[in-house]
Amino acid sequence: MQTPEPHPTPEYEDDWLDEEPPPRPARPVAQFWGWGGTLTWAAGLVLALSAFMGWYSGGGEGVTVAVIGWHTGALGKLVFFIGLAVLALILLRQTGFELPAAVPESLVVIALGALATIFVLIRLIDVPDEFVGTSGRGIGIFIALVAALLVTIAGLLRASEEL
Repeated sequence: MQTPEPHPTPEYEDDWLDEEPPPRPARPVAQFWGWGGTLTWAAGLVLALSAFMGWYSGGGEGVTVAVIGWHTGALGKLVFFIGLAVLALILLRQTGFELPAAVPESLVVIALGALATIFVLIRLIDVPDEFVGTSGRGIGIFIALVAALLVTIAGLLRASEEL
């Protein structure tokens, strides 16, 4: 029996396979101080502070009364703590702590922003019974609503930066 002869290697060049691809250009917004990062901490700070702004206002005979978000019940306090949670998430990331890969940070920010938006909308629509005389909406509740929406938008921006 005759042994087969080995096939000769082709004479063309495979150098293009050995070359490293050119590096992808870095996107300037992908850093912490990009749009998503800046908007996240700014909106989180405003959201936390909005719990101490006037959410309801009203007046009687010569007296004008304002009720801050903290005094509107559990939802006002939860809005404050959601704002703090957003800020804590940013601080933890800056100190080197990262969430597991299965839970992206942008998803957590989006969830916190959506939750804060729901809480503020509930307080915007449903005035607690003890504040019936102050049924006018103050500027603080609208600032809280805009800040909660901006936290959600910041999470979406961070998600687009991660891609």
